[in-house]
Amino acid sequence: MDKNIPRYNVQLYIYDLSRGMARSLSPIMLGKHTAIVAYGDEFFFGGEGISSCSPGGTMLGPPDTVVELGETEVTEEIFMDYLSSLGETTYRGDRYRLFEHNCNTFTNEVAQFLTGRSIPSYITDLPSEVLSTPFGQILRPILDSIHISPPGGNIINGGRNI
Repeated sequence: MDKNIPRYNVQLYIYDLSRGMARSLSPIMLGKHTAIVAYGDEFFFGGEGISSCSPGGTMLGPPDTVVELGETEVTEEIFMDYLSSLGETTYRGDRYRLFEHNCNTFTNEVAQFLTGRSIPSYITDLPSEVLSTPFGQILRPILDSIHISPPGGNIINGGRNI
């Protein structure tokens, strides 16, 4: 490791979308929204595409949990180019799917790009756990139409859905 190369801290913000109700309800309500915090900003994916804001700056308020993912040597310029590319292809708003291609998919991919590490499996495994239940299968058509996009962020790719 070169000591002259700047390193940037990378965090995972985890939000409980149920605002605590998940503990008393079925697994279907265990909604977790995640975001990556790096370079002084919070980055997340939703129905509008990739967005950013100051850490904790969405209407969700402060995160329920912060996970330290490590450090990266990727410069902010390279990271922003990477996000811009993702926002025009893989993570356009019209590609959002609650179970298969969501904020957690995005944060896992970005965490691997920045640190070489995945986000915790209890986050990435949640959709398959929900869908493995009979209740999850019954509600799937309704849940597939839901697009979560916390208000309060700035859209990275200008909202373009190419």
